[in-house]
Amino acid sequence: MDVLRRHILQGLGSLAVAGAVGAKAGELGSQGMIAEPEPSSASFPRKKDFKLRDDFTYINCAYIHPMPTAAAESARQWILSRSQPDQPGPAPVDLKAEFAALINANPKEIALIPNTSTGENLVVKGLGLPESGGNVVTDALHFEGALIHLQELQKQGLDLRIVLPRDLRIDLQDLERAIDRNTKLVEISHIAMFTGFQHDLKAVCDLAHAKGAVVYADVAQSAGCTPIDVKATGLDFCACSSFKWLMGDFGLGFLYVRQDLMDRVIRRSDCSYYQASSVVSHFLPYDEPGTSPLTYQLTHDATGHFEVSTLGYAARAALGKSLPYIRGLGVANIESYRQPMLQRLHKEMPALGFERMTPLESKSALISFACKNANLYADRLKKANVNVRLGAHFIRLSPSVFNDMSDIDRFLDAVKTP
Repeated sequence: MDVLRRHILQGLGSLAVAGAVGAKAGELGSQGMIAEPEPSSASFPRKKDFKLRDDFTYINCAYIHPMPTAAAESARQWILSRSQPDQPGPAPVDLKAEFAALINANPKEIALIPNTSTGENLVVKGLGLPESGGNVVTDALHFEGALIHLQELQKQGLDLRIVLPRDLRIDLQDLERAIDRNTKLVEISHIAMFTGFQHDLKAVCDLAHAKGAVVYADVAQSAGCTPIDVKATGLDFCACSSFKWLMGDFGLGFLYVRQDLMDRVIRRSDCSYYQASSVVSHFLPYDEPGTSPLTYQLTHDATGHFEVSTLGYAARAALGKSLPYIRGLGVANIESYRQPMLQRLHKEMPALGFERMTPLESKSALISFACKNANLYADRLKKANVNVRLGAHFIRLSPSVFNDMSDIDRFLDAVKTP
């Protein structure tokens, strides 16, 4: 290990305790392996895998997903190793390989990022927008943070085209009409955070690629709970946080960038020592002399293009357990398991006076209903110990692997109670 790298690692607190789960090559825990998943034959619901009270019903995983007990314990071990350096941290896991396995990517196409918005910003900056010209096509159901970002760039000259929904869906023909030969980027959310509308990623990519554009998808509401295959769909970029369906924590997420686009279509917009290998100093005692204080090589994978900072190691430790857990259950199995719960809500909520917002054909984990004043139900739900997402005029439920029909019963009983 070169002198500078050694000093950096020592500055992290001499924590070569294998607690840095999934770190980049040359850093703590760099030899982490992809973990063996649990057997996929596991039955649902998975209540025993979470510390949830019997009298509390949580159907709000699109907001924040509870950590599996094993993931929380792994994070606790990391924190303990920070306060008691003689205590070993959790074993290292290659998080990039784990996430790549979830979306059918190459680990070299995965970078660790703080959150979804950082990933979206890195892609837009890496494409040189708005300075490079061309237009960006998005839709009104895209994540609101991304829409704010793009609308601010519009003030700086970005040609932005926002497709409006019809019946709370984005019509592919409307999207196709907005894309032309000057479109550089089509930016969408795979699953809309408010309505649960689900884009057909392959169809969107086919439309965009036919006109020479690339596609970015926010997958925060699908990664870990809805099947994603970046190769089969042709997706160019996607990003997500990990505190939702990946069952991790705040401060750590993933960015996928198709390998053949790096240095050809998308460039490195931010630089940091995280992106460098073979770093050697030339100013410390016994160093070989050089013409500059440091020599180094920038790597050509996603890490070398897009990682710019040290990220939360407790969050890494949690993901070292939650990602193998999700793979073991099988994302397709997770998707199938929730469908009867969603179908029941589709059937019963309109009869109670709620207006369906989620398309019937969507298989996403989110289901939303409009009502004039959703806050009227807040006290009822609180009294019943039921946690769902309430907006000013909508109710959103998002069941996961630990929910079952009894949870749906409790919710329905609560909203029926005057």
